Amino acid sequence: MPELGKVLIGLGLLLVLFGLVVSFVGKLPGDIVVKKEHFTFYFPLTTSILLSILLSLLFYLFNKFF
Repeated sequence: MPELGKVLIGLGLLLVLFGLVVSFVGKLPGDIVVKKEHFTFYFPLTTSILLSILLSLLFYLFNKFF
């Protein structure tokens, strides 16, 4: 089970890194923002796609090695 611990630590570090990048960069190009007088709509399209790719890759690697 030491391998599982290393994988979990790696996943945690990747999530922390992704969180730092998102918090410092803010919205990415491709994110949709609609601002009206008393209404703001924000849809993080690019962020969602990047997160989906990252999670798909992580699950693929996890299933391949475990």
